[in-house]
Amino acid sequence: MWDYTGKVLDHFRNPRNVGVVNKPDGIGEVGSLACGDALKLTFKLDENKRIQDVKFQTFGCASAIASSSALTEMIKGKTIEEAENVTNQDIADYLGGLPEQKMHCSVMGREALLAAIESYRTGGKAHRVLEGKVICKCFGVTEHDIEMVVRENNLATVEQVTHYTKAGGGCGKCKGDIEVIVERIRAERLKAAPPTSAEAAGKRLTTIEKIRRIEETIEKEIRPMLRNDGGDLELIDVEGSRVIVALRGMCARCQVAQFTLKDVVEAKLKEFVSPDLVVEEVSK
Repeated sequence: MWDYTGKVLDHFRNPRNVGVVNKPDGIGEVGSLACGDALKLTFKLDENKRIQDVKFQTFGCASAIASSSALTEMIKGKTIEEAENVTNQDIADYLGGLPEQKMHCSVMGREALLAAIESYRTGGKAHRVLEGKVICKCFGVTEHDIEMVVRENNLATVEQVTHYTKAGGGCGKCKGDIEVIVERIRAERLKAAPPTSAEAAGKRLTTIEKIRRIEETIEKEIRPMLRNDGGDLELIDVEGSRVIVALRGMCARCQVAQFTLKDVVEAKLKEFVSPDLVVEEVSK
C-alpha cells in the first residue's frame, strides 16, 4: 500500500470542487481512459480576471483525485498569470508530499491547468496540444514534456522520468531516448554551473570539502543509476586521491563490477569532484 499523507487521504476521501463549471472561461482535458488516468479542469474568471470558480472531473487513483482537488484549492482567487506559475512540485508540497511513483498525478494536474489557460487565451481548444516529437507512444509523452519535468524537478534517471510522466512505463522501447534527454540536460546544467569557490580561486579542495562533494556526487549522480539495476554503493573511506568503496546489492555480484567502478563510479567522481581521484573497491 502507498504511504499517503493525511492531507492526500483527506483530499481523496473528501475531494473539493468536483464537477464542471457552468459556462467556463477555460477548459483543459489531459490523459485518457486507455492510459488509466484522465482529467478535465474548468474555471471561470470574475470581473477582476481572477479565478472565481474551478472544478474538476478525474478518472484515476487516489493520488490523481487528491492532486486535482488540491490544485483547484490552490488556484482559486489567483490571476491567470499567477495560476500559470503553479508547478507540479507545488501541488505535491501542498499535499505534504506524494510517493515518487505517483508524481505523474501532480504533473497531470498542471498539464490540465495549462491546457485550460491555453483554451481561455485562444478561445478554443480544450485538449492539450502535443509539443515536439512524441518519445513515448504508449502514453503520448513528448520530448517537450520530458524536458519540462526533468528541468523543473531536477530528475536524474529514466526511472524518475517514468514516475513523473509514465514515459517508459509501457513497452519500454523509449527508455534509450529518455536517457539521451536526461543526459543532455545534465550536461547542460554542468556546463552552465558556476565554479565552486575553491575552483574560482584556483585552490585545492580541503579534505572535508572533497569528502562532502564525493558524498553528494554518489547520492545524486551515481546511486540512482546503480539502483536502477538493483545495486548500490557504500563509501568506505577517502585517503588522499583514493576513494575506497564497496559495491552492494546486485552490483556486488555483477560480472562487470570493475566496469561499473571505473566507467561509472570513477568517471562521475572525476567529472564532478576532481580529475585525480582513483576508485578502489574494498578488499573482501
